[in-house]
Amino acid sequence: MKSLYKNKMAGMLLAVALSASSCSEDALMELNVNRNAVTDMNMAYLFSLATLNIGAEYENTRGPMLYAAPMIQHTASLSDIFTGDKYTYSAPYSGAYMETHYLSVVKLYTQVILETADDATQANVNGAAMIMKAFDLHRMTDMYGDIPYTTAGKGLLGEEHWFPVYENQRDVYYAMIEDLRSARDKMSDAALPLGVQDFIYNGDVSKWKKFANAMLMRIALRMSNVDPARAQEVFTEAYASGAFTSNADNAYIHYLEGPQAVNRNGLNDGYWNTRRYSRDCKISRTFMNWMVSNNDPRLMIVSGGIGDPVAPASWNLAPAAQKGMPNGYTSATLRPTLSPQELPAFNAGGNTMYSMLNLRYLDWSDPYLLQTYSEVALMEAEAVLKGWITGDANAFFTQGVTAAVNHWTAFDPSFAVPAAATTAYIRGRGFEAASNENKLRLIGEEYWAATYLNDLESWANWRRTGYPTLTPTQDPNRYEANEIPRRLKYWENEIASNPLNYEAAIQRMGGDHFMTRMWWDGGN
Repeated sequence: MKSLYKNKMAGMLLAVALSASSCSEDALMELNVNRNAVTDMNMAYLFSLATLNIGAEYENTRGPMLYAAPMIQHTASLSDIFTGDKYTYSAPYSGAYMETHYLSVVKLYTQVILETADDATQANVNGAAMIMKAFDLHRMTDMYGDIPYTTAGKGLLGEEHWFPVYENQRDVYYAMIEDLRSARDKMSDAALPLGVQDFIYNGDVSKWKKFANAMLMRIALRMSNVDPARAQEVFTEAYASGAFTSNADNAYIHYLEGPQAVNRNGLNDGYWNTRRYSRDCKISRTFMNWMVSNNDPRLMIVSGGIGDPVAPASWNLAPAAQKGMPNGYTSATLRPTLSPQELPAFNAGGNTMYSMLNLRYLDWSDPYLLQTYSEVALMEAEAVLKGWITGDANAFFTQGVTAAVNHWTAFDPSFAVPAAATTAYIRGRGFEAASNENKLRLIGEEYWAATYLNDLESWANWRRTGYPTLTPTQDPNRYEANEIPRRLKYWENEIASNPLNYEAAIQRMGGDHFMTRMWWDGGN
């Protein structure tokens, strides 16, 4: 009996000890819980963060600035950093957009879409996230070709999404069309407003619908050479639904002046405010000569003058003095091409003898361009010529060019151009009397001018149309060919981290090369 009693007592003491231990452990675990931590994320905040991340400095100083802008001959540089000027390959620059945007943009928009899909009151944030996700992946596919689209950004849902499949670009385009239509049609004034958390339209649902239609028109024209019937159907439906009708509809990301890197125009941060790459690049001679020969009133908007950007006293602002830099040269290879009159100026000041970018459109708070009314009106002019819509192509052309000139006041009020000067410029272009082919050329050239500072779009439209006519650079150290690249190479990390899907994509496309054509790129 004594033994049984002792065993019972030992069991009771052990149970008490274990209970105390368990309570103690629970208490210790409770100490690790942050009672001030957020447990439910506001989806409008996540949407805002993703939107601001589109204009981040890292990738915008790589794909758009160092590759696209000099490739499309808006800018030129003697520096090897500007890889698009001489068609050299930099893995960190070429792959930067893909490297960052699947994580910092697409994943966030995807989370917003998933979290709000079944809540009718959240239709506006859901629709806006769908539109912006399609916008960003449209850029992505036009840079690289086949990309993950349907499964993109879903890694948190499970390991089956950790190695996303690259989809055929045609299928990506068709998916974007459906997503944009769905997003447009679900947005409503009856749902909760986005308000101040919307850095594009401040919650204006009608403008979001117009933006969706403008994007559909852009996508339709991009695929017009390879799928004209579907392209026409998409364009006419979007046109009838209603796209931009003035510069008040322009899709910009509105940033602020301030120290927070996430809330500043990253392209401008690279061009001037932090990186100051614009000291190393100038207005391209191609672009400058085009503006001069056409008496373009934007000449002294685009150009900030001849001189040293950091020394205003050195600036020569006379329009007749402006001089563009030829693309495709280094200091060593340029020197032998200079005339005896040019050489002293180059020896004395190097690249300061060429026209610099105007610092008044390079502030942190200046608009980050997504799509503008000028682009829409010029697309409408082209659609008339194609017989897709009825109307006056000359009227659309006039509206598009006028809007392209006037939209500069969003950057600085001093960029206002007198209406008479714009009218004279348009009249001088001779659109109304031109042949249809020359009308297409004029539309392409004006689209190129209108998308300055939105060079990924300039580059894409040039690949589709062949306008403006550009002469490739001839640097002997070019990566692949002395031809303007048709795409950028994928982020190299994909070769090791997603090898099967990467290999399937490059086999389907015909290689991971600069000169590999897009599905929609019929050539020029």
